[in-house]
Amino acid sequence: MACYAFEGLIPVVEPSAYVHPTAVLIGDVIIEAGVYVGPHASLRGDYGRLILQKGCNLQDGCIMHGYCDVDTLIEQDGHIGHGAILHGCVVKRNALVGMNSVVMDGAVIGEDSIVAAMSFVNAGFQGLPKQVLMGQPAKVIREVTEKELSWKGLNTLEYQVLAKRSAQNMQVVTPLIAAESNRPRLKGVTEVLPQAKLM
Repeated sequence: MACYAFEGLIPVVEPSAYVHPTAVLIGDVIIEAGVYVGPHASLRGDYGRLILQKGCNLQDGCIMHGYCDVDTLIEQDGHIGHGAILHGCVVKRNALVGMNSVVMDGAVIGEDSIVAAMSFVNAGFQGLPKQVLMGQPAKVIREVTEKELSWKGLNTLEYQVLAKRSAQNMQVVTPLIAAESNRPRLKGVTEVLPQAKLM
């Protein structure tokens, strides 16, 4: 990974976390156990502190940043989809922020909530648990269902297992010039770990 100290502050990465080599960590960044950080994610802790708690994921191309004396926080089991931007906000435990969404300064996404893809959460929004937010600006449209919570939990578990799989199996190689005739397919967590249970 590209990891940079800034004014004496060095990013912290717990050894069981997986941070893709193309991700960038700058300054006041704290990554806890079992976290997955995807390719080209940018965590720029040159003003506020950026915290990724245990078991959360920050996927490909995501951006985290914030202002001085403010923590930008993803709580335990938070799930941040591809290309999302988090700026000076809090994503509570087990919440999901969908692909290409933006969560602005001072906003709080409630525990077990879901922000739909391509949504814009205004600065200062104060969410409650189990809300579905959608739109630009994002509005609460209903409560999260148990089926959605189960689906979210399984997808977050996929990334927790992917952190381990990536640490064990990711390697730089030269591409093949043609696909093998018997090329295998990769499996998801329910196939790799059939006994997997939601955390």
